[in-house]
Amino acid sequence: MEKDFINLIKTTLNSPYIGDDCAYLKDLDILVSQDSLVEGVHFLRDKITPRQLGWKSAMVNISDICAGGGEPKYMTISLSLPKDINSEFIKEFYEGAGAACEAAGKVQIAGGDITASPDKIFISAAIIGSAKGRNISSRANARTGQRIIAAGVHGSSAAGLKLLLSGKKAPEKFIKAHLEPFAQVDFSRQIACSQKGKYAMMDTSDGLMDALSQIAQASNVLMSIDFDKISVDEEIKSFPNWHELVLFGGEDYGLIATTDTPPAGAAVIGCVKEGSGVAINGNFYPRNLIEQKIFKHF
Repeated sequence: MEKDFINLIKTTLNSPYIGDDCAYLKDLDILVSQDSLVEGVHFLRDKITPRQLGWKSAMVNISDICAGGGEPKYMTISLSLPKDINSEFIKEFYEGAGAACEAAGKVQIAGGDITASPDKIFISAAIIGSAKGRNISSRANARTGQRIIAAGVHGSSAAGLKLLLSGKKAPEKFIKAHLEPFAQVDFSRQIACSQKGKYAMMDTSDGLMDALSQIAQASNVLMSIDFDKISVDEEIKSFPNWHELVLFGGEDYGLIATTDTPPAGAAVIGCVKEGSGVAINGNFYPRNLIEQKIFKHF
């Protein structure tokens, strides 16, 4: 449903900017993006601290700029809050958001808004990134013959969510992966500053398989993946259906990129071929099957 709405908006506006993780405004040489988190949809108040919520709210936006290959620079955060929220919550939330911005390269929180809401917390953050000195990506830039590289450990956030929802507190590293993600700032910089030709890049906020499928669809190519090359935490293999967590679990905030020349040390997980869609170890996954399994915001 989310993607249907996005396509409807893009068609209605006839906009050339909608379709990637962030919009590149070439005349200003900046990238912009906006994300929202809604209580009961993206987080449960009793499962996350205000500081963690602030951290995550900032990082999900920083990740969008990284997916475009830009340098995250400025952010605004708007909060809609119910009456039971106090000043201590606000203080801890912004401590977390500020810490995330500092960790991601001294991103500045430049403003925002605070309003009342009936009974739930609504968070909306917008971010500006600089394209100066960088080669900006697009999901439509994947080309046959390119290598597919990945940054981040996949499936850990989904494993953490499963633990949280089942009332478990260990392994703590999986829960931390879900509540305190870290955007791939260094990987994004390395790719955007080293690639001379066109390349595709996308974050894995809605899952690894979704990112692969979105790039395949936008570029009209086949993304051929070797599952054993995907970086995972070894302990995730103790979870039932752990392969599904790796491929379809959301909110890892890793990055997938297609490049002509992978940087030294990059994790190459496959290659771009003629065709369309995604194949894992030679097994083709049709788009309708991927849509049924991927992380959904609705």
